[in-house]
Amino acid sequence: MLYEAYQAQQDFLAPWRAGADLMKAALGDTSMGPAANYMFRSFAAGAEIVSRTHAIHERPPYGIDQVMVAGEPVAVREEVALAMPFGDLVHFRKESDLGQPRVLLVAPMAGHFPTLLRHTAQTLLADNDVYITDWKSGRDVPLSEGRFGTDEYIDHLMAFFAHIGPGAHGIAVCQPCPLLMAATSLMAEDGNPATPASLVLMAGPVDTSINPTKVNVLANEHPVEWFERNLVTPVPRRYAGAHRRVYPGFLQLSAFVTMNLSRHVRAHMDLFGHILKGELAKADANRKFYDEYFSIADLPAEFYLETVQKVFQEQHLPRGIFTYRNRKVDPRAIRKTALLTVEGERDDICGLGQTMAAQDLCSTIKPFRKKHYVQPGVGHYGVFSGTRWQTQIYPMVRSTIQAAD
Repeated sequence: MLYEAYQAQQDFLAPWRAGADLMKAALGDTSMGPAANYMFRSFAAGAEIVSRTHAIHERPPYGIDQVMVAGEPVAVREEVALAMPFGDLVHFRKESDLGQPRVLLVAPMAGHFPTLLRHTAQTLLADNDVYITDWKSGRDVPLSEGRFGTDEYIDHLMAFFAHIGPGAHGIAVCQPCPLLMAATSLMAEDGNPATPASLVLMAGPVDTSINPTKVNVLANEHPVEWFERNLVTPVPRRYAGAHRRVYPGFLQLSAFVTMNLSRHVRAHMDLFGHILKGELAKADANRKFYDEYFSIADLPAEFYLETVQKVFQEQHLPRGIFTYRNRKVDPRAIRKTALLTVEGERDDICGLGQTMAAQDLCSTIKPFRKKHYVQPGVGHYGVFSGTRWQTQIYPMVRSTIQAAD
C-alpha cells in the first residue's frame, strides 16, 4: 500500500534525521575562532537541511497568546467551543468580552492544517471575536466516525454557525469558498437565524472553468476514478484512523512542491546561507514558514474525490447542479448577507475571476451589499497573509463586517 511504503521510508530515514539533529545541536553554537566557527556552521547548516527534509503530521500550535486592541495588549486563550468528529470549532477567546463582531474563519481542508491561517486570524482578532474551523487529519479520525464528504463538511459549517449564534460573519480562504456559499444558501433558504450576516470569499475556486490555472488543468487530466485508484490509500494500522481511506497529505505536499520546485530549492539554499552567515532573523523566518508548510494533514477520501469532481471537474455550483443530501443548492437564496470577494493579481492556484463568479451567482443580493476587489502584485498566499493582506485587504474585510454587523 502507498501509505505503508511511505511510512516504511520515514521509519528507515528517522535515524539519519536524528543524527543530523544531533550534529546541528552540537555544532550550531560554538565560540571557537572565526575559521573554525565558519566550518562548524557549515556542517551545522548542512545537517539542518537534512533534518528538515520530512513532513510533519501533527498540527502546530496557533501560538496566539495576545493581540493589540485599540493600542493595548489583550490576552487570548485558545479553547474548543464545539467538538465534532472531523473538526473542532476553536475560539480565540479574549480575556474580556469587548462586544466585537463574531467571525468564523473557515480554513481549507486541502493538505495543510488550519494553522496555515494563523496570521489571518491574528489580524482579524484586533477588531473581531474570532473562531476557526480546526479540521482534523483523516488519519487521526477513527473509522467508526463514518464517512466525511462535502455533505458532512457542510453539516460541520452549519453546526459551527448555529453554535456561534445569529449575526456571525463568515470568511472562507481558498478551497472552502464554494462550500461556505452552499452552507449559507441552505441556511438562508430555511430562514435559519444563524445565517451569516456577511460573507468574505478569498482566493477560492467558485468557478474553475474561468481562467484555469495549472492546478485546474492537472485536476482535469484524468477522470475521478483515476484519482481514486492512484492517490487514495488506507491509513496504516498504527494510527487512530487505521483503515480509513485518505488522500495523504504527503502526496498533496509533493504536488505543491513540484509546482514551484526551483523556488523551494532556492529557499533552502537561502536557509543554508543565512545560517552560515549568522543571519539569525532571516533563518528563523525561513524555518517558521517551512515548519508550517511541511505540516500536513490527510484528507478523507470521500471529501477529496467529491471536491475534485464537483468543484474542479464539473463546476456543480456555477452550473446550478450542486446538491446537499439530494437537495439542490441555490445561491440566489442568499438575500440579506453582504458579500465581499477578493482575488490576487498573480494567483497561480486560483485564477482571476474564479472567486468573482460568486458575485453573479448571488444575484439577489442588492448591488450596494456586494463588492469585488483584486489586490495588485500578490499571489495566492498574499491574499490572506503578509503586509498587503494587513494593510490593504483587511481594511475592506473589516468594513464589510462592520457595515453588516
